[in-house]
Amino acid sequence: MTDPPVPPVRLAQEIADQIGRLSEHLDLAPPREAAHILATVLDQHVGVLGRFTALMATGSQFAKHHSERGILPPEVWLAVGRAANELHSIGLDLDEHVEQLDALANPAAPPLPATPKPVASALVVRRRR
Repeated sequence: MTDPPVPPVRLAQEIADQIGRLSEHLDLAPPREAAHILATVLDQHVGVLGRFTALMATGSQFAKHHSERGILPPEVWLAVGRAANELHSIGLDLDEHVEQLDALANPAAPPLPATPKPVASALVVRRRR
């Protein structure tokens, strides 16, 4: 016998709770495990970030449809659409680093091309408008 489907709002809350637990695991994980967790989360196709981006794109379509019908203000559609676009852009920015995280997580994997040893530097924050 299969389990009855979880109501969508409860499912969203359960997913949020699981992400919270994953964050706690990440905080306590040794470097290789933490790198593996991050690489898995950041995977564009099956990772949390990619799936969440797709969810927000779907939410944008919902908001667009209801804005066009006058049910939601257009600002809601614009905000949700902007969030989906920003998440997509963030995913693209992070995608180039997944391979490095995978290399740390799986030291037996073939080495990456020689790159200079990372040097500590001040963090730079990019702001987008």
